[in-house]
Amino acid sequence: MGANDPTAAPLHASLADTVYQRVKDDIAEFRLVPGDRFTESEVAARLGVSRTPVRQALFRLQREGLVQVHFRSGWQVQPFDFEMFEHLYDLRVVLETTAAQRLCEAAPGKADRSRLDALQAFWGVPREERKTDGRLVSRRDEEFHAALVAAVGNPELTRVHHDVTERIRIVRRLDFTQPERIHSTYDEHAKILQALLRRRPEQAVLLLRSHIEASKSEVRKLTLHNLYLAQRGSRA
Repeated sequence: MGANDPTAAPLHASLADTVYQRVKDDIAEFRLVPGDRFTESEVAARLGVSRTPVRQALFRLQREGLVQVHFRSGWQVQPFDFEMFEHLYDLRVVLETTAAQRLCEAAPGKADRSRLDALQAFWGVPREERKTDGRLVSRRDEEFHAALVAAVGNPELTRVHHDVTERIRIVRRLDFTQPERIHSTYDEHAKILQALLRRRPEQAVLLLRSHIEASKSEVRKLTLHNLYLAQRGSRA
């Protein structure tokens, strides 16, 4: 394959994306535990690729704060930073409650009303019609919160919220591994939407803050539990 082959770069990028997702899943599922060390060669051999896409993927994960490089001894899964986790959730509360207040105070446009109605169509269904696939609900939960912020129409607010979402996604998904938390999310989202559609800012802000704080508490507890199980398993 020549240096000027136009198919080379997309193929290379695709391999790097695949490696990125596989390693990120390993971290998310605690197959790689915070503090674990590994080399590019080990990852390349396990996934059957060259070291170049592995290196690209790992530097991407480094930018997200999930791994760190030690130039003489390979890579290491970043120790979980609970203080940073708390700060990011606090920032999320500020961003989303600000968005909720503005949505209630401003006359909603046709597009905004349509967006909220679409959310209500998913989250307002009876209990027996609710989705129970944790990965699906996790993705739709993320879309729910992103849609509320985007509806304000402030691109900088949306950008910062997107960055926070990216950084907490790997632990936030744990909130949807428990059936009762899935149903709680449906109940809480439906109440938040009702408050927004009725333009009740104080109620919407209170409900949203309580919802995010409950999620933060559950995710922290599950992260600690999974870390304990993974570390105990590695010593067995």
